[in-house]
Amino acid sequence: MKKIEYRELPAWTPGWWALMIGLLVVMAIGLAGALYMETEGHHVTGMTNQIVWGIPHVFAVFMIVAASGALNVASIGSVFGRDAYKPLGRVSGLLAISLLAGGLCVLVLDLGKPDRLIVAMTHFNITSIFAWNVYLYTGFFVVVGLYLWTMMDWTKKRFYKPAATLAFLWRLILTTGTGSIFGFLVARDAYSSAVMAPLFISMSFVFGLAIFNLILLAVYGGSGRPVSPDVIHRKARLLALFMAADLYFVVVQHITAIYWPSRDPVERFILLDGGIYTWLFWGVQVFLGAVLPMALIYRCKQVGRGLLRLVSSLAVVGGFAQVYVIVIGGQAWPLELFPGQQISSSFADGRIHSYVPSAPEIALGLGGIALVLFLVTLVSTALPFFPQALGNAEAETPAVGEAVGQAAE
Repeated sequence: MKKIEYRELPAWTPGWWALMIGLLVVMAIGLAGALYMETEGHHVTGMTNQIVWGIPHVFAVFMIVAASGALNVASIGSVFGRDAYKPLGRVSGLLAISLLAGGLCVLVLDLGKPDRLIVAMTHFNITSIFAWNVYLYTGFFVVVGLYLWTMMDWTKKRFYKPAATLAFLWRLILTTGTGSIFGFLVARDAYSSAVMAPLFISMSFVFGLAIFNLILLAVYGGSGRPVSPDVIHRKARLLALFMAADLYFVVVQHITAIYWPSRDPVERFILLDGGIYTWLFWGVQVFLGAVLPMALIYRCKQVGRGLLRLVSSLAVVGGFAQVYVIVIGGQAWPLELFPGQQISSSFADGRIHSYVPSAPEIALGLGGIALVLFLVTLVSTALPFFPQALGNAEAETPAVGEAVGQAAE
């Protein structure tokens, strides 16, 4: 493979200033929303005593899961030895760190008392998956940071392969830990399942690659840098492959739950009678987020930039709906406090709960996304992360999907 030339993104242009100022404004609004919720109290949000994780948690979980998947491009290039994607390793690592930072900022600010995080960091409860994730998240920053160092400083080339392998394993463990937060919650009928861990790993592949595609298209389209059409096509085919895997684990998740007699009511609620949750599941998550993009990709002999942008956007929208159904829909179904008994009280015990996101909650989530874009833009203008061109060298190498298949064999 020919030598890759990396360049910083052009800065101090009118477009650059407009983007950075716009992102700062959105971040300021998000921070104002967090301060408003903290000072006024829980009642100004759409959350209740039954639904305690609202739309900010949906944003946070989506970005945390996507952070792991965003590193997938770098892992395939370094761990699986596919030269075609090695030039994108720096961008992959930067986006992974930025997504995790944005997700954790939203998560911490949504706690109500962010200072309580110090307790979780200084008092480790080995039996709590939440405590384990504190160290998995902070470790991810360190591991990916070292990985980027070995990519950008070739005097550390001998550490490149070990760092790549460690980052690959760490991101799988991190996503397993995030999925296990839900899988270990036995009190929630819609959550408790061992399938949650592999499901979240498949979700990370889709979310991370879709966001990576959108960032790449925006940067190379805005700066006029050339990209091989073959690279665009292969990225689309890989995204379709990941969508199919995610859809498979969704099917396994619900079929497994249906086999448990006690899970029939909650499955009927999500799949048939859940109102907004059923519509989001079938209409947005399954159709718009998976079936339609896969059909568009596989019917084209050569996927172009426009179609890749469309299917990646649909994947993001479908993924957000998927997380919403898991996080919010799972809480809307009532807790079974006394198995086998009917509960009736003035406190809404045993009833399906409603949730309408408030403006401050949405502002906080959008502020987290703005932070991700701000970090990627700022760092990329200061340091050379993006290759000057993605051309013939990438077109002459096997597809990433082929690399994954060969590695599995």
